Amino acid sequence: MELREELDAVAAAAARFAAPGEAVDAILVAEPSEGDRIYLCAFSGPESRTWLALDAQGRPVTDRNRVREAVSIAAMVEVAEEQAGGGELEELRRQLAALRLTENPPGIDEAEEAALALERTVAAEPRVATPRHLEEVGAAARRLERALGDSGNSPFAVAMQQALPAVEELAKEVEAQYKLPLT
Repeated sequence: MELREELDAVAAAAARFAAPGEAVDAILVAEPSEGDRIYLCAFSGPESRTWLALDAQGRPVTDRNRVREAVSIAAMVEVAEEQAGGGELEELRRQLAALRLTENPPGIDEAEEAALALERTVAAEPRVATPRHLEEVGAAARRLERALGDSGNSPFAVAMQQALPAVEELAKEVEAQYKLPLT
C-alpha cells in the first residue's frame, strides 16, 4: 500500500476517536525506529487541539516513550526541511542560475547541483519522518553550505539546535492534550 493510501486508512481509523465537533486536522507519519511506524493525528475542535498516535494496524499508541519519540522525529524532520538551504530552496536555485549566467564563478556548478540534490531530498510529499531521512537532509544541507563556501559553523546545524526547545514544547503539548492516558 502506498503512503497516500495508508494516510486515507489512518484518517478513517482516527475519525473514530474524534469527539463531537472535532475533525482530524493533520497526520504526521513517523518511524522513530525501523519498522515502528506511528501516525500522529492532530484533531481540531471548538475548544483545543488534541492528539492521538496510531500504530500501523490503526490501534492507539499509549506508550509515552513511543509517542514522544514519534513526535520528536516528526518535528525535527519538519524543522530540518524548513531550514534546509535557508528555507527558500527554489529561490536559491533561481539566484544560483542567474549568478552562473552573469558571472559564472568557480564552484557554481557544484552549488547548483547541491541545491538541486537538497531540494529533491526534501521534496517528497508525503513522507515518513525517520532518523535516516533527517540525516539525509542534514548531509544534503551541509553539502550545499560547503558548496556555497561556508566552511565554519553550519547555519543548518545551529537552526536545528535552536529548534530543540520548540520540539520539546510540542512533545509536552501532545502529552498534555493526548486523547488517552499514557503509560
